Amino acid sequence: MPQTTSVMITRLEKVDLEAYTGVKQVLELSLFNSSLQIAVKRLKAMSAKAEMEFALEVEILGRVRHKNLLGLRGFYAGGNERLIVYDYMPNHSLIAHLHGQIAEDCVLDWNRRMNIMIGSAEGIAYLHHEANPHIIHRDIKASNVLLDVEFQAKVADFGFAKLMPDGATHVTTRVKGTLGYLAPEYAMWGKVSESCDVYSFGILLLEIISAKKPLQKLPGGFRRGIVQWATPHVQKGAFDHIVDPRLRGRYDRAQLKLVVMIAMRCSDSNVENRPTMMEVVEWLWRTKQVEDMVDEDVNVKEKNHNDMDEDENNYDGHNGMEKLNET
Repeated sequence: MPQTTSVMITRLEKVDLEAYTGVKQVLELSLFNSSLQIAVKRLKAMSAKAEMEFALEVEILGRVRHKNLLGLRGFYAGGNERLIVYDYMPNHSLIAHLHGQIAEDCVLDWNRRMNIMIGSAEGIAYLHHEANPHIIHRDIKASNVLLDVEFQAKVADFGFAKLMPDGATHVTTRVKGTLGYLAPEYAMWGKVSESCDVYSFGILLLEIISAKKPLQKLPGGFRRGIVQWATPHVQKGAFDHIVDPRLRGRYDRAQLKLVVMIAMRCSDSNVENRPTMMEVVEWLWRTKQVEDMVDEDVNVKEKNHNDMDEDENNYDGHNGMEKLNET
C-alpha cells in the first residue's frame, strides 16, 4: 500500500465516524504538510449485499486507470466499517447541475456539456474495450458522473459492475440499475452486455442536452421516458425544442443536431442497431469539430457523418420504441 494511502487510512481510523451518517462524506486531510481533499464513501449498514458491492467496487477500481474514471485512493475494512476513499470532485455530480440546487446557476455551458459527453464516453469505452476482463458498468446515470475542478467527467460507482468472461457477448443476470436508464432487453430478460451501457449512455446524452429527467411524471400517475418525449421533436427536426432552455440559445446548432442523433442511435430499442462505445467516442469527437453553420451549409457538412444516420427523415417508430434506420 502506498505511504500516502497508509497515512490516510490511519487518520480515517481516528476520525469520529459517528459524525458522518450519509453514504458519501468529504474529509479534508493534511498529508506531509500539504492539504489534500478526499471523498469517503461509507456503507450505511452492513449486509451481505452491501459487503459484496463493496468488494466488487474495490476490486474494479483497483483494476482500472483512466482519466475519465474516478480514482481510488484507498479503502478500509475493519469491524463493521467499510470505507472507500476517492479523489474529491469539487464540482459535484452531473445530476446536481442538471436537476439539483445548483442547476439554476447553469454553469454547464454548451462547450462544457460537450466535453462531459466525450469524457464520460471515453471512460465507458475504456471499460468495454481496454479493461481486462471487459467491464459492464450497469448503472450509467447522471449521479454517477462526477466533475473535477475543470469540469472533466469522471465515471463513478462500480457497485453494480459486471466482469465479462472472455469471448462472452452477454450474460444473463439479476437486473440492477436505475429506472429510466435500463435497456429493454436487460429490464425484461436480464440479458446484460456492453450494449446495455450504450443504451444508458444514450439516455444520459439526452439528459445532458435537455436537462430533462429520464422519467417524467405525467398527470394521472403516468410516466414518460425521455426518448418518448424527444422523438416527436426529432421527427419534426425541431432540435431547438430539445435543448436546455437555460442555455438561452448559446449552443452550436449543428453540434446539437448530431449529438441528439447519436443519442437516439444509442437508445435504440433494438440492440443490434446500437453502436459500440468506441464508435460513440469517435462520433462525438467528430461532432465537436463541426462548427455552427447556416442552413444551406448543413447538408454539405453532414455528408461526412452519414454513418451516424443524422438525417431526421430516416427516423421512424419500431414496436413502440424509437429507431434510427441504417442508411
